[in-house]
Amino acid sequence: MKRLKSLGPWAMLFPAIAVLAAVIGWPLINLVIMSTQEYGRAQVFGAPAPFVGLDNFVYVLQDDKFWAVFNRSVLFAAVNVVLTMTLGTLVALAMFQMSKALRYLVQAGLLVAWAMPQLTAVIVWGWMFNTEYGVINYSLTEFFGLDYLGHSWFAEPLSFFAVATIIITWQSVPFVAFTIYAGLTQIPNEVREAAMLDGASATQRFVNLTVPYLRPVFAIVITLQIIWDLRVFTQIYALQGLGGLRELTSTLGVYIYNVSLGSGDYGMGGAISLIMVVLMSALSFYYVRRTIKEAA
Repeated sequence: MKRLKSLGPWAMLFPAIAVLAAVIGWPLINLVIMSTQEYGRAQVFGAPAPFVGLDNFVYVLQDDKFWAVFNRSVLFAAVNVVLTMTLGTLVALAMFQMSKALRYLVQAGLLVAWAMPQLTAVIVWGWMFNTEYGVINYSLTEFFGLDYLGHSWFAEPLSFFAVATIIITWQSVPFVAFTIYAGLTQIPNEVREAAMLDGASATQRFVNLTVPYLRPVFAIVITLQIIWDLRVFTQIYALQGLGGLRELTSTLGVYIYNVSLGSGDYGMGGAISLIMVVLMSALSFYYVRRTIKEAA
């Protein structure tokens, strides 16, 4: 009976573990196998795939183009994570202080941005930044006296990524705001009132009260944002179709797509994908382990 009781939790976890193994584990195994093979278009149609060991990884890690894309992706993700976390936290704090009616109105607006498909969001923002009839160029020219008529936001990498950052941050802030707002509602009112009676300012209450209580929430949200922003694909690929220079604006997600489907080198694409999996797993493990240690 004791053994049966000890197996009870594992029995309840088994369905979830089985689903994860089927959905994530099996594709990951195939990805590992493919990354050690010379796998091209011929292999897709049944030709045998020669085993090349770690040659794909060696080539990728020695490729200057990969490192240029990698550094660009890390910098782009860092900017997006900082902006998203900052704005999302400010929106959550503002919602916590709002009246119920105004809070519902803000939450409805956030849900619209969050629920909008990524491709649709890119199309809408692409119209706004359009070179010929975009409202952004018109507003900057008519209301601010700047000569932006006919200006192309996608021709230069810096302005291209600025537009991409606006789109990604706009769609990512709602998740951060809702999550942190939910955490704010779990802080005991007695603790807040005690801090206010002690004369703590709003900044002091946030640093010494809110952050310690919500540290696990911040850790999880930051980890998810890093993963999502490192593997961003739809927004970058769609913006490139509106005029972006692919060679200078590709991030890791787009680069893997171009290597795999564009060049037909699935083995190389698998190697790059596996490097991303290891990187993201290491980041997740670090943040989760750090959170558990601080909670203990």
